[in-house]
Amino acid sequence: MRASILYGLAADLAAIAVLAHVIYYRRHRRHDLRMAYAAVNVGVFAVVSLLLAQRAGLAVGFGLFGVLSIIRLRSSALTQEEVGYYFVALGLGLVNGLAAETPALAATLDAVLLAVTYAADHPGLAARARRGVVTLDVVHRDEGALRADLEARLGGTVLRHLVTEVDYVRDVTVVDVRYRLRDPDPEPRPDAPFARRAGLTR
Repeated sequence: MRASILYGLAADLAAIAVLAHVIYYRRHRRHDLRMAYAAVNVGVFAVVSLLLAQRAGLAVGFGLFGVLSIIRLRSSALTQEEVGYYFVALGLGLVNGLAAETPALAATLDAVLLAVTYAADHPGLAARARRGVVTLDVVHRDEGALRADLEARLGGTVLRHLVTEVDYVRDVTVVDVRYRLRDPDPEPRPDAPFARRAGLTR
C-alpha cells in the first residue's frame, strides 16, 4: 500500500472521528447515525482510492459520488441538519480519497468542512429557537387569536407559523410553528420589596 494512501486513510479516520463523535454525537446523542456517518465516509474513501489505483475515469468517480449523495435511509426520518452531516461525511471521504494528489489541499478542505459544520450547528447560534408541529383542539378564525394561543401554549414568541391542516368537524388545527423561548424571569433580589413581602428574606 502506497504511503500516500496510508496518509489519506489516517487523515480521513481523524476527520470522521471529529465529525461523527466530537461534533455530532456530543450534541445530538444518536449513536446509530454516528455509525452511519463513519460507515458512509470510510466506504466513499475506499471506493475513491480503488478508482484512483485502477486509474478509472473522473466521470466514473463523480457519477459514484452523485449516486451516494442521493441515498436516503427509509428506516427513520432524517432532519435537515442530519442530512447536512451526511453530505459532510461524504465530502470528507471524497477529499481524503484524493489526498494522494494534493495532501496539503486535502488537509485544508478537511479543516474547512469541520470548522463550518462545527460553527453552523453550534447551539449558541439558536439556543432559544425552536420548531414544532402543534395540533390544537380549536379552530381560530383570527390570525391574532391563533398566534396568542400558540404563544400561551408554547411559552415563547412566535416567529412564523403556517397552518397545514384545518378540520372543522373535529375542531382541530395543525400548525407548523417557529418560535423563540422567552428569557426566564430573573430571581428576585433578597433586598427587593416583593422578596420581603413574600417571606424570602429574614
